[in-house]
Amino acid sequence: MINILKKRVDETMPEVHLDQEKCINCKTCIRTCPMGVYKEESDTVTVAAADECIACMGCVAACPTGAIEVIE
Repeated sequence: MINILKKRVDETMPEVHLDQEKCINCKTCIRTCPMGVYKEESDTVTVAAADECIACMGCVAACPTGAIEVIE
């Protein structure tokens, strides 16, 4: 079963998907995101502030495993 964290605040905001099965917790998304969308909780990367996402796609491009998808 795929465990995907999805967050969408409303229809005008991008939807941020983080596939926990693909994520290796390298924290590249945390370092890359200019808006602080991701954070670390108990050694696991999570989507913490999807409402701050500006859909710049920096995290998608930087993720080495393709665990992140941002849908506008």
